This record gives sequence, structure tokens and C-alpha cells, in this order.
Amino acid sequence: MNSVRQKVFAALADMHIAYEVIEHPAVYTIDEMDQLTISHKESIVKNLFVRDDKKRNYFLIVLQKDKHVDLKRIKAELSCRPLGFASEDDLAKYLGLNKGAVTPFGVLNDSICKVTVVFDQDILSFEQIGVHPNENTATVLLKPQDLEAIIKKHGNEILHINI
Repeated sequence: MNSVRQKVFAALADMHIAYEVIEHPAVYTIDEMDQLTISHKESIVKNLFVRDDKKRNYFLIVLQKDKHVDLKRIKAELSCRPLGFASEDDLAKYLGLNKGAVTPFGVLNDSICKVTVVFDQDILSFEQIGVHPNENTATVLLKPQDLEAIIKKHGNEILHINI
């Protein structure tokens, strides 16, 4: 097992969290995920890494994969400055991730807890959600509340909004 995955599975084991792993070819978009013939596709969530226009605040937005994203509306929900997508350099700097592997588990690499994780209220009612284990060749299925517990334990802020 490679080191980017090890941190994720160590956190899951440390907190005695039940999960399932689905291995698959590398995917870079939700559309590519939808084309795979894997089980539990309905549980997959979309993850967007954004920042405000001054690059002071970074947000990892976790939402249902088929929802349309309106950054102006999310800006209003977060009461923050205008939002835009963060660069690949910022993705590597703050979450230790590469393009196509954006996941809430990336906060485990955020040593200064710079990134706020924003959950769409709707996914909190899901029985399970599917996110990458810091690389895009697998999907981890777990309860949204368990993912939140890992993020809270690490120390990153969590917000809930309606998207």
C-alpha cells in the first residue's frame, strides 16, 4: 500500500471506522467515475477545492455528484469573498493531492488546518458516501458522520450548507 493511502487507512483504523474499498482504474472526473462498472455509484460525491479571491480562505466542498455548483450562491452561503477554483499548486501545497484525486481525506495532509471542509446538507442523510483515499484509483465507502469525525479529529473546520 502506498503512503498516501496509508495515512487514510491508518486514520480509519485508529478510530475503528467501518468502510469498504472499491479498486478501479484512475479517474479524473465525475463523468469518468460514472462510466466505471462499479457498485455503489450512487454514493459517490463530488469534491471541489476552491479559494476566495484574496487566497486567504480555502474550502473543500463535498456535495452530491449530480448537483450543479453555483460559486456565487456558495459564496453567499459562506458569507465570504468571491470564490474561484484553487490552483493545482495550492491543491498540492495544502492538501498534498494531485488533480483528479481531490477528496476530504486530503485534510489529513493539511498540517496547518488551513482548509475548511464544507458539506452539502443533503449528503449528511446518505447511508454512505464514496471518496478517494488520497489517490484516484480507489473509492472508500463510509458513513458521512464517520468522515466528519476524522476531519474534526484532525482539526479542520467543518461547515454545513445547502447547495
